[in-house]
Amino acid sequence: MSDEQNTPGSPAAAAAARARIGEAERTLAAAAEAAATAEARAEAEIRALEADLERWRTESDRVRKELELRHEEELTEERVAKERAIAAAEERLTEIEEQTDAAEDRIAAAERRAEEAERAVAAEKARAREGAAGWLRERIDQIRREGGDR
Repeated sequence: MSDEQNTPGSPAAAAAARARIGEAERTLAAAAEAAATAEARAEAEIRALEADLERWRTESDRVRKELELRHEEELTEERVAKERAIAAAEERLTEIEEQTDAAEDRIAAAERRAEEAERAVAAEKARAREGAAGWLRERIDQIRREGGDR
């Protein structure tokens, strides 16, 4: 019988070939099923990774926009603070200029009063000299009259 199995075209050889073909088909089917399962898992993993990537992009966009808004707010706050500081400095400068103008006016008034006082002192000195000169003239005249009487 062993010759029958080895003989091509014999029913036993055909049955053995069918058995090997059947086994090969089952192995192929199992491999195809495993491949399909692996492909489905890979596709699911890819979808999950793509979904994660999209979530990360969305989150990163949200965080970036939040940072941009916060940065813009900080810039605005700094700009407003700077404008307030400039306005305060300009106001203080105006006050200082007004105080300087008032001080200059007081100095000019004091200088005018000093000049008037100096003129008054000079006039008083002149009157005093004239008075002294008049007194001396009278005294001299008196001495002359007394000297002429003797």
